Amino acid sequence: MPLGWLQLKHKPLRLIVALSGISFAVLLIMMQLGFRSALFESAVRFHERLDYDIALFSPDSVFIVRPQPFSIRRLYQTVGFEAVEDVTPVYIFPSVWKNPWDNMRRSINTIGFHPDSPLLDIEGFNEARELLRQQDVVLFDSASRPEFGPVKDTLLAGDPVITEINDREIEVVGLFEMGTSFGIDGTVITSDDNWLRLYPSRSRNEIQLGLIRLKHGTDANRVRDAMAEYLPDDVLVLTKQQFVQREKDYWNSATPIGYIFAFGAIMGFVVGAIIVYQILFADVSEHLNEYATLRAIGYKNRFVSGIVLQQAVILAVLGYLPGLAIVYWLYGKAAGATNLPLYITQDRAITVFLMTLAMCAISALMAVRKVRRLDPADVF
Repeated sequence: MPLGWLQLKHKPLRLIVALSGISFAVLLIMMQLGFRSALFESAVRFHERLDYDIALFSPDSVFIVRPQPFSIRRLYQTVGFEAVEDVTPVYIFPSVWKNPWDNMRRSINTIGFHPDSPLLDIEGFNEARELLRQQDVVLFDSASRPEFGPVKDTLLAGDPVITEINDREIEVVGLFEMGTSFGIDGTVITSDDNWLRLYPSRSRNEIQLGLIRLKHGTDANRVRDAMAEYLPDDVLVLTKQQFVQREKDYWNSATPIGYIFAFGAIMGFVVGAIIVYQILFADVSEHLNEYATLRAIGYKNRFVSGIVLQQAVILAVLGYLPGLAIVYWLYGKAAGATNLPLYITQDRAITVFLMTLAMCAISALMAVRKVRRLDPADVF
């Protein structure tokens, strides 16, 4: 039986307090890292699932929720490149959705495109987009916030859903699944003609996003560089990876959200380290006579320090497991309430476990300083 464990279980109440503190630290770190990951993952859902190789975007646009327009001519100028397969102009802007059940109004992301184009690379969308050839119809994101009303359940039950978007009567004729983000509560997709009917003051020649699909086997980076040199500076030319990274950089640096979540994880680490240090320091102080005896009979500092480090490792393992179990439950509750992608990944679980070990080890090294300075003659 490890000596460190025997010392820990000698004070059951103190052991429970220590494990509770470590579990709380694990919970805090995991929740903060989980929300931070959900922020980035949800923010780039459209960037990753749109069907394209190169994107054109306005340099004045900060993120995809409220993009600035640019001339559609820039998109059609790229058709002259031999590597281009086809292009898709996309119209994006928030509109006002009227909940047909309680008449409450809220903002909803609205996307328009030509139904002939494969806008989204998700299962079932190519069949659903054929419905958009009708006038005043939309597809509704089934993973939108519940405040928009029970649209999905009503459609699956076979009943029609007729509402208003921007004070224009619209029918929901189909569903697709994308999900929410910190900037998007819900989304509808419609044809470019229907989108322009919702925004009569906007021009067909001004788009918010241009999607370019290249021929199979083409080097997207090489074509992107050629397009960027050819087109004027009033449009950004981005590969899919660059477009995704640009959105992540915005949420991470231009908004305080990414910083807040990272800071919360650091604070969880600090809180856990303080709790473990207090527990181990108290244990070391109570057993100074025993440690002095070990030193007096010839045991070196390394052995005595190893006992405290052994306690730290045991606390880290026993405190991590219940913390992980609680986080698993909370992730499920939070994901169900927010529709955000919250789940435990293997990398995150390993990272937090290593952080827990480091947290406890640092606390042990700080607590064991008293033993290292111990002179058995002073004790006896």
